Amino acid sequence: MADAAPHPASAPANPSHDPTRSATLGRALVHLWPYMWPGDRADLKMRVVWAMLLLLVAKVATLIVPFTFKWAVDALNGAGSAPVQPDNWAMWLILSPLAMTVAYGSVRVLMALLTQWRDGIFAKVAMHAVRRLAYRTFVHMHELSLRFHLERKTGGLTRVLERGRNGIEEMVRLVILQLIPTAVEVGLLTAVLLWQFDWRYVLVTLMTVVVYMAFTYRATQWRIEIRRRMNESDSDANAKAIDSLLNYETVKYFGAELREAKRYDRSMERFEAASVSTYTSLAVLNGGQAVIYTAGLTTIMIMCAIGVRNGTHTVGDFVMVNAMMIQLYQPLNLMGMVYRQIKQAIIDIEKMFGVLTRNPEVKDRAGAQPLHVGHGSVRFEDVRFSYDSNRPILKGVTFDVPAGKTVAIVGPSGAGKSTISRLLFRLYDVSSGRILIDGRDIRDVTQVSLRAAIGMVPQDTVLFNDTIRYNIRYGRWNATDEEVEAAARTAQIDGFIRMSPKGYETEVGERGLKLSGGEKQRVAIARTVLKAPPILVLDEATSALDSHTEHEIQEALEGVSRNRTSLVIAHRLSTIVGADEIIVLDQGRIAERGTHAGLLAADGLYASMWNRQREAQEAREKLALIGDDDDAPNRAPPPVDDPLVAPAAAAE
Repeated sequence: MADAAPHPASAPANPSHDPTRSATLGRALVHLWPYMWPGDRADLKMRVVWAMLLLLVAKVATLIVPFTFKWAVDALNGAGSAPVQPDNWAMWLILSPLAMTVAYGSVRVLMALLTQWRDGIFAKVAMHAVRRLAYRTFVHMHELSLRFHLERKTGGLTRVLERGRNGIEEMVRLVILQLIPTAVEVGLLTAVLLWQFDWRYVLVTLMTVVVYMAFTYRATQWRIEIRRRMNESDSDANAKAIDSLLNYETVKYFGAELREAKRYDRSMERFEAASVSTYTSLAVLNGGQAVIYTAGLTTIMIMCAIGVRNGTHTVGDFVMVNAMMIQLYQPLNLMGMVYRQIKQAIIDIEKMFGVLTRNPEVKDRAGAQPLHVGHGSVRFEDVRFSYDSNRPILKGVTFDVPAGKTVAIVGPSGAGKSTISRLLFRLYDVSSGRILIDGRDIRDVTQVSLRAAIGMVPQDTVLFNDTIRYNIRYGRWNATDEEVEAAARTAQIDGFIRMSPKGYETEVGERGLKLSGGEKQRVAIARTVLKAPPILVLDEATSALDSHTEHEIQEALEGVSRNRTSLVIAHRLSTIVGADEIIVLDQGRIAERGTHAGLLAADGLYASMWNRQREAQEAREKLALIGDDDDAPNRAPPPVDDPLVAPAAAAE
């Protein structure tokens, strides 16, 4: 069982507080009880009841086993039997030991069958609890803000979900099927010892149990710290492996295979050291438990042997007390194992609980109504926003996107262009000011209806590892095949798809890596066409494409945006010359605004950016004409931005 490693992204406000350190069995059971006793499933409740009844019957059968052993031994030894008549002593001697031996075996078989029956009945309850809680966590992860996901490593987050799911299964199984039955069995066996023997046997037994559990507790606490270190290194190695494989091409470009391997091996080295400590500490724990139990068993056996010699006990009693102590050792040893596993399971699921208890940063207001788009006008009204309170991104931005018109936003990197699209989509909420659609504050409408009204074509299109048809249909899941193909034709990708051997059933690979940048963009456009939103956002949709592909994609985008309210965030200014209005952002404020011709005439920041890009384009065209562009794939492209453009910032 793996333990979940602490992660700062889901840590509480107090950094000195580690939620895994304050995790308790009671707290975990409070979280799990609604899933183990589901209020909406009477059939599962009945399974819980039947499992508990079978548990009690199985424990009664367990108590009978040592008695049948004693009776069989006493019968074989002739002790404690009634006077035997001369005409039936031989039959009694034969039948009584055989009967008791058969009874001994029968009760053990019954005990095993009842236990397995109970486990089989309860399995559906346990796995249903795992499924419901895992589903709830998965849904909640999607409800959390973009900020949460940007702070997390995908590999680490999936490990939290995986370990939490396994931890829930362990917790339900161990508490209901092991911990409670074991506690009942220890109590009943102690009562039987007091009834059949005397208080000294009970005292030795209880002392053995107390010392055994105290040692188990201290050793387990020690092991948990070792286990936590092992899981931290395991999560770190897993996250590094996923990150490296997702960036496979980048690793190849820079010949960094050896560096990545060493980086991964350093994490695995820490994992190796922690794993060795884990197994060593387990050996210490098991060895200590064996010594404590054996000391208690030996003391009990010596006491009974003295009783047999003195005539106060029979040989059957000696065998019985041995069987009872061995029978006690099984649940006692199980309690040690259960305690270790429960503590580890608590650590595993605590991170999942931490995710579940984290409130979404963006959520619907009470009484939020669906957004019904009429004209589709968009207004940003004195919008201010910052990812970090010490670094404001937008500083009082106000502009309108009239219904059916196209407004472009340009500016240096870090000016806040992409932040505007994230705010419109409510991936974040504004710090102050308002964003209105048809005069309604988007914070007053449901997020589902808001996002249904907006179509997004991002700069970096990420596709699901499925077919082209699946990825296009993602825009509107109930669309027919004919509608999917019509959207592909609008996005000018239908011809390419039909040239592929599998057509629309072609697999696109992880994150769409089997497709080129232009093909992925066309798929993104096609699924937006299929969604048919009244408002369209194009977030630097062509900035990563070559000029020829850009021209083709631009034609598709112009067709999609026709008669729609469109907000275009542009890197290449040539793509927005026909916009109804161009807004130039600089350092979070609107520096200029107007049409393309008007901004050029103003000879300001926009004109400077335009001239720089035109010069770069003309230089490339000249190189191509004289034949020097043959080695273009091996040469870095000339700069296309304004020299004042800052390095890309997190805001973009």
